[in-house]
Amino acid sequence: MRLPQEIIRDKRDGRALSEADIAGFIEGLTRDQVSEGQAAAFAMAVFFRGLSLDERVALTRAMTHSGTVLTWDLPGPVLDKHSTGGVGDTVSLPLAAMVAACGGYVPMISGRGLGHTGGTLDKLASIPGYDVTPGLDRFRKVTAEAGCAIIGQTADLAPADRRLYAIRDVTGTVESLDLITASILSKKLAAGLQGLVMDVKTGSGAFMARREDARALAESIVTVANAAGLRTRALITDMDAPLASCAGNAVEVAYAVDYLTGRAREPRFHAVTMALAVEMLVIGGLAANIAEAEGRLTAALESGRACEAFARMVAALGGPGDFVEAADRHLPRAPVVRPVPAQEAGVVEAVETRAIGLAVIGLGGGRTRPQDAIDARVGFTGLARPGDQLSPNDPIGLVHAADEAAAERAATSLRAAYRIGTTLPEPRAAVLERLG
Repeated sequence: MRLPQEIIRDKRDGRALSEADIAGFIEGLTRDQVSEGQAAAFAMAVFFRGLSLDERVALTRAMTHSGTVLTWDLPGPVLDKHSTGGVGDTVSLPLAAMVAACGGYVPMISGRGLGHTGGTLDKLASIPGYDVTPGLDRFRKVTAEAGCAIIGQTADLAPADRRLYAIRDVTGTVESLDLITASILSKKLAAGLQGLVMDVKTGSGAFMARREDARALAESIVTVANAAGLRTRALITDMDAPLASCAGNAVEVAYAVDYLTGRAREPRFHAVTMALAVEMLVIGGLAANIAEAEGRLTAALESGRACEAFARMVAALGGPGDFVEAADRHLPRAPVVRPVPAQEAGVVEAVETRAIGLAVIGLGGGRTRPQDAIDARVGFTGLARPGDQLSPNDPIGLVHAADEAAAERAATSLRAAYRIGTTLPEPRAAVLERLG
């Protein structure tokens, strides 16, 4: 292998890297022969200079084969969904259970929070006893028995991505189309999937805020994945406001339970969840068309089978056996919960969604360094939506905080994220485009 600094220099200067260069650099990263500083420099060079399609494929393959690649022998298709990240995006929790209830198998490798977005793994870690990093044998067993298992990367699966992922989070290189593509697909290919559906976010709370950038990322992922033999489709969905009316870790798990049990099903969250699940059933051959898939998924929700699948997964991975029935008792609660008054009357014209994600981090619900601990209790609930009419002192949300001082800071940040005026915003579809 060439020296890491020579590979970094080539990419810094805009030269194409060979497959051997990329494979060697990733092997060095896996074996601790490439330092954290060199990996950060490589990520920054890629961020500014980009990768060609061939380089993207080579990076994806190298990270995939940096560890174990799973194979499965199950009586149904092995499917997954992945989101590029947003605020209030807890879709993975109910969706995996819904697809499992329809005959699919969902071995979902998820990540921790990245930048301003929440991480599925951090949410599940708020469930007492839930093992987010089981061994591969347990992962296989739970997937086979419950139909779904949502875990984090183990030491065996795409270890190079796990290291680079943490570095990207704190070096301003999260938004790189090339690195996002390789990061997502290396985990999915290592999981041995037969079908993948991507949820690519766009809007003020997305990494790809501009729709054309989201489309470029979706096309990149679909192209690279299908070239690697993984059937993949992508949806571009709206993230101009939090998807759920909450943001945080424990509060989003509670929201997912409410969705599965039918206690609360907000229209936009339901639309995105159903659209992604429909694509998974169709791509996996579990439904012949969209209408059939929608019917099967609705039946799985209304009958309680999806809720039962989620409960089985939680219990099998060490969580409480009565978690679904008693989520409020099991999930941690913040000591300070209070409303955040809007302070002015009018209509919610727009929401700076990224600012809400950053406010959750400010409360302690996210990381500024890879080693930071997370306070699962904190966040926001009852968030107002674009188009909501507010009277004086109506709350734009409730803040869940560790103490009064943190609550006051978060309240100030939340108010600043809302633009309240007199103009009713144009309605915006939850699902904007389908690709692949």
